[in-house]
Amino acid sequence: MTTATGLQRHGKLSAALPFWLSLGLIPLAVFVATQGGWTIILLPLSAWWLFSGLDYVVGLDKSNPDPDIPEQALFWHRLVTLIWAPLQLVTIFGILYYVTTTGHLDRVEQWALFAGLGILSGTIGITYAHELMHQKPKAERWLADILLASVLYSHFRSEHMLVHHRYVATPRDPVTARYGEGFYRFFLRVLHQCFRSALRAEAAMLARKELPAWHISNPFWRYLALQLGFLTLAALIGGTWGVFLFATQAFWAIFQLELVNYVEHYGLTRKHLGDGKYEHVKPRHSWNASQRASNWLLINLQRHSDHHYKPDRRFPLLQTYAEDEAPQLPHGYPVMTMMALVPPVWRRVMHPRIKHWRKTFYPEVANWQLYKKAANPMPL
Repeated sequence: MTTATGLQRHGKLSAALPFWLSLGLIPLAVFVATQGGWTIILLPLSAWWLFSGLDYVVGLDKSNPDPDIPEQALFWHRLVTLIWAPLQLVTIFGILYYVTTTGHLDRVEQWALFAGLGILSGTIGITYAHELMHQKPKAERWLADILLASVLYSHFRSEHMLVHHRYVATPRDPVTARYGEGFYRFFLRVLHQCFRSALRAEAAMLARKELPAWHISNPFWRYLALQLGFLTLAALIGGTWGVFLFATQAFWAIFQLELVNYVEHYGLTRKHLGDGKYEHVKPRHSWNASQRASNWLLINLQRHSDHHYKPDRRFPLLQTYAEDEAPQLPHGYPVMTMMALVPPVWRRVMHPRIKHWRKTFYPEVANWQLYKKAANPMPL
């Protein structure tokens, strides 16, 4: 039952303010663009290293809000996700205009700056797009499409909604990283597999309506129009070099997205029930993290176990789980993604945890190699 105290607390701006810390990256990006040089490193330092340090200072948050708090009490939480898209576009294209017309920075500095801006559009922009695409209002889903088009990765919405949530922790989900699969191999694999699986999923949706894959209602036409629109704007502002800089921030945003995807479900597997069927998705099929500061930065994305259990639950209401319900990461995403970039370190940290997870939740599976063959994964 929702309490009056819970409503009052969540309805206040002060309750949402920690999640607004991401807005600080925008004036920082403007400062870096005007200064250049060594200041460019401040973007990755502030987004990942700063919040990693804060995690150790402010600790864990294992409290759970009342999941029945109504949406009207979440105004200030929702607002930050709604205003981010225009702020991100103004920042990226404003800085693109500035650096390509003033000659203030040399080309190496410009490249490094836009690689750093990929932190802004990847860490924050795609995370907010992920929140928005799961909501019912069309305006929010449109904002998600705009944010994803700004990093040239629009198909992520189709793949995430139609494939990932349905097949997570099974061989049919491209972005569930396999046990023993290094990040760099994973990254190259998902770049083409996710695009193909998204295309097939949308075509299958249209086929059920007896429509051809190229029908105008296929969202890939919208994806294409938005992405071409942003590339055209980049070309009008900075010519070929402007397109290159815009694509640079897009690449590094995608790189960060897939780093997070790699961490979220690495090595976890839903039980195969035979005939290509799997058990229902449970909190145990996603890695959970309760680090408070990095959850502020990533609007509770690290409460990923609950997100897959209740995909339409808004981020302020996501629940965390104890270790006997969901596997726990030893650190927040910023630290874990940096570990993933060094595969030997990653395996040393994660493989003992995966073995413990297997014994805890699936003690009846004696031989996981034989189990994987019996699961008979369908080709992607």
